[in-house]
Amino acid sequence: MSRLLITFGIILVAAGLLWPLIQKVGLGRLPGDLAFGSEHFRVYIPITTSILISIVLSLVL
Repeated sequence: MSRLLITFGIILVAAGLLWPLIQKVGLGRLPGDLAFGSEHFRVYIPITTSILISIVLSLVL
């Protein structure tokens, strides 16, 4: 169990470090991702991006 958690943590850190590159590819601002807010706050719900990542991870695993 500890190896699984460590592996998951490393994957999250890598995704965080690669996020600027991921945004250049286009993930994070796909049609279907909701972004709304006002002057003081912003809410971002990446529905389409989450579905796409889920499909890719399912195919890989």
